[in-house]
Amino acid sequence: MHLNWLIKPYNELTTSEFHDIIALRLKAFVVEQNCSYLDLDGKDKKCYHLLCRDGQGKVVATARILHPGASYPEVSIGRVVVEKSLRGNNIGHELMEKCMQYVNEEFGNVAIRISAQKYLEEYYCKHNFLSNGNEYLEDNIPHIEMLFTPNN
Repeated sequence: MHLNWLIKPYNELTTSEFHDIIALRLKAFVVEQNCSYLDLDGKDKKCYHLLCRDGQGKVVATARILHPGASYPEVSIGRVVVEKSLRGNNIGHELMEKCMQYVNEEFGNVAIRISAQKYLEEYYCKHNFLSNGNEYLEDNIPHIEMLFTPNN
């Protein structure tokens, strides 16, 4: 499958691109997880957005990269999602690798803090994120705070 990866700051996204990002996030985080929450939290305008399109141009994966101070003192990656029909094909791992590479290029070899859904802890561990043991409920879904610390 041919995938096209693109990263843009919010102000360079077209309305169609932002629509497709939000549509995929709502499909996964609201509909699939049966969770009512406010996805549009005001942070998208301050983020870099990674989009992955399939051969037909459909957004099939996305994530956002937040500047230090937007969510945590460190850079953060969030709203990581892959189209349900494509999960299990390593697209999620490629998505995280692209995020990590971009953080390194844009911010340098820095720490990255995330709020991960607890059931994805092992997935993030594969990308060298470590749990700080702080488990909590966010929108009635168990989450865990995790930190990537670069090798200096």
